[in-house]
Amino acid sequence: MASGSGSNFEALVEACRAGRPQAEVVVLVVNNPGCGAAQRADRLGVPWQLLDHRVHSDRAALDRALVTVFHERGVDLVVMAGWMRIVTPVLIGAFPDRLVNIHPSLLPSFRGVDAVGQALAAGVTLAGCTAHLVSEEVDAGRILVQAAVPVLAGDDRSSLAARIQRQEHRILPLAVQLAADRLAPQG
Repeated sequence: MASGSGSNFEALVEACRAGRPQAEVVVLVVNNPGCGAAQRADRLGVPWQLLDHRVHSDRAALDRALVTVFHERGVDLVVMAGWMRIVTPVLIGAFPDRLVNIHPSLLPSFRGVDAVGQALAAGVTLAGCTAHLVSEEVDAGRILVQAAVPVLAGDDRSSLAARIQRQEHRILPLAVQLAADRLAPQG
């Protein structure tokens, strides 16, 4: 699932194709017409579908549509790779412990929107990113992987976000593998 440029989506597809993790991205769902993620999916040969949140009556209706798409495609694990919508218990309940999100902060600090701006405003010297399982409380699910990024003198949102995003590309595939490993039968 992606809403924007799709760089995390592309990083995950490339990692999967390299066998790290041993998984396949079977579909991308975007909620913004013409977003960069859909263009990347075309270039990468990954099927994609638009579910524009503006045409659904509420968040739960959008999430029901998402669940339908994912069940039709036989999806085992869902990744929110820059999905800029809060999800509901409809989606969370359909994929318990199988819904992974990437967030540009060292959770539990700086939850929600503009985490990079929040970090800069707080004057922290260390920022980063977190891949976590999604729970009903925003950005509060079980942490899978984190990466720290120093805040440098003169950093602004753009420069810090770019360095954080490079770490997101690194840790998201690892988080997907860890989440998948948790689902594998033990034996």
